Amino acid sequence: MKQIRPCLAWTAALALLVSGCAPQEAQETTAQESAAQVLTLEAAQAAVLEHVDVDYSYELALRLEEIRSNEALGYRTAGSQAELDTGDLLKAEMEAIGLSNVTKDAFTLDTWTFETARLTYTGADGGSYTTELGGYQTDFQTDGAETFTVIDGGQGTEADLAGLDVADKLVLIDINQRDNWWINYPAYEAHLNGAAAVLAAQDGGYGEVSPDALNAQDVCGPADAAAFSISRTEADHLRAAMAAAGTNELTVTFEASSTVGLDGTSYNIVGTIPGKDPDAMVLMSAHYDSYFSGFQDDNAAIALMMGIAKAIVESGYQPEKTLVFCAMAAEEWGVSNTRYDWSTGAYNQIFRVHPDWVGKVVADINFELPAMNEGETDQIRASYELKTFLENFAPTVPAVEGVFESGIEVIVPTQTWSDDFSLSIAGVPSTVTALRGGFSQTHYHSQFDNAETYSEAAFRFHHNLYAMLMLEYDHCAVSPLDFSTRLSAFRESMDEERLSGVTLPDGSNALEALNGALEEAEAAAQAAWARVLEVNTAYAAALDGGDTEQADALLAESRALNDQVLEAFRYAEDQFVRLTWEDVSIFPHEHSQNNLDALDGAVEALRAGDAQSALDEYLYLVDNNWYAYDWSRETFDYFTDYVLDQPDERLMWGAGRVQGHVDLFDVINSLQAKAEAGDTDFTAELETLTAAQTSEQALLTQQAAHEVESLQELTGQLSALTAT
Repeated sequence: MKQIRPCLAWTAALALLVSGCAPQEAQETTAQESAAQVLTLEAAQAAVLEHVDVDYSYELALRLEEIRSNEALGYRTAGSQAELDTGDLLKAEMEAIGLSNVTKDAFTLDTWTFETARLTYTGADGGSYTTELGGYQTDFQTDGAETFTVIDGGQGTEADLAGLDVADKLVLIDINQRDNWWINYPAYEAHLNGAAAVLAAQDGGYGEVSPDALNAQDVCGPADAAAFSISRTEADHLRAAMAAAGTNELTVTFEASSTVGLDGTSYNIVGTIPGKDPDAMVLMSAHYDSYFSGFQDDNAAIALMMGIAKAIVESGYQPEKTLVFCAMAAEEWGVSNTRYDWSTGAYNQIFRVHPDWVGKVVADINFELPAMNEGETDQIRASYELKTFLENFAPTVPAVEGVFESGIEVIVPTQTWSDDFSLSIAGVPSTVTALRGGFSQTHYHSQFDNAETYSEAAFRFHHNLYAMLMLEYDHCAVSPLDFSTRLSAFRESMDEERLSGVTLPDGSNALEALNGALEEAEAAAQAAWARVLEVNTAYAAALDGGDTEQADALLAESRALNDQVLEAFRYAEDQFVRLTWEDVSIFPHEHSQNNLDALDGAVEALRAGDAQSALDEYLYLVDNNWYAYDWSRETFDYFTDYVLDQPDERLMWGAGRVQGHVDLFDVINSLQAKAEAGDTDFTAELETLTAAQTSEQALLTQQAAHEVESLQELTGQLSALTAT
């Protein structure tokens, strides 16, 4: 990626708009020339950047931290009074900065209010210690400070709890949610054994910034399987006190208030800058719920959105399309007892509150954690089809000294961990400021996500980048989508050797059929992109030249083209976006393709008499069978069935995207026992695994047939774009 430098045109336009920086004679122009300059995209972008006030945005981010449910730690969570109060603040702020048509869009969700969790205990040195705990979206209330027993539960697995009496006790566990398992597994396992709650201490994965770090995540489990977060420091102190007493238990006092409510109400807050074309929109979004203080996630993101809106208003820019700014509620969590419990506000906004936005919004710009300086390259995560446009746009963004010296990288596709995924699958092409790995392991979702992480330079860079991008979209007559990127990724995902052995129902070879369909789709995509680029170039030139009559004519002529482009995008999302059991976006064939790779490896290992290799290298890769190794059958089934058997309204953006399940629980547990005993008779296990191979092969055949048909339909839709 080239080093980002201000382009000459941008610099020249900026110079024209900075008053007081040149002699009066040099600034004199005719009225006609001034009008023409205002109409250019680069001049408009420069004017907006001149009005960017990063200090305003920073101060707004700090103001948001003041509204909280938990006085000690923060928390502004789904449907809580703190979230509702923040929504009211943002509505008033949108009105104050000059946005129009500001609304509170109500939607139904499950609510969570976390007011306190305070543990007091006697340490190994005989001193009394009180510590604040973090919370998860579960129900647990005490009547003031109550006496409990804390018991050391190891990692909280089935084996760890075997033989322990955890009934009505607080179970202290270690957890690594990045490398091992999510909080819902030990929480539910302890719940099945009658525990009052688990106290989870991070053992790597998240909260690595400090042993004092607490952590919060969406719980993905039932409200009555209670869980709290305790720091590594305090967990070690509790265990030291137990060791000093020669036991694995400790008497403590605990005061907590964590309340989950069903079918509550929260609000997405929407404001606009009305455009000349009421039937077209550019959307900008961020979420305003948070864990702890949530400075980066997502106070700074809301503030970035508001700062850009304020700069556009103050610049006097008159948009072609309506610019929409949406502060989303309940991104972190909003539906109890489902795997897909986050991005609730965004899903509701686009699928239930404003489904009419689909087909009108040419693109969404979503924000997450935008005020930190991490890495030499800034990243934009985007829908596949936006990659070409964004890579062409990126070099126009002016550099800011000290950050992102290697420029901007565009990565694809959108993934499930932010609101842009819900928007994308609805049919709105989307981007998000990418979450970088280092911060996610250290500060993310901890009390250390605070203003000390602030980078003014990174924040300024993102104000510049995304303000310019919003105006760039505004000067597109047609959503700038290049379908070639998705098709290239599809081709790269294909295991040619495996697919060459698949015969489709019509008797054709799957690999040959897919390659043929891909070639036709790629040709149609290239022609469609050339058409979109031609129209957008002509439209932008007319706008820049001040020829509003020509621009209006081009817009009217291309309206049907834009509708077709966005419909093709929605079709591609519907047909080609599926999810793994770990919520990663994949193409349909990858589900069974990946399962078969693992099943084949396991069968080969068992036929060679090697159960340990089958366990260590292959079986855990099949669907969610990683969890069969350490958890009871009841826990494994619970978190399998709630993906497969819940109604779509509770699965939200995950509905229909997991394509099946191979249950290897009994096989894995049997092989674990046989490996320990040295038993090499794997007849029963091989029978189950070969049956699974047959089932997955049949499913792969269905997936490939679906993809061939879908590619052919997409080709038809793309070809229609160039037919007029």
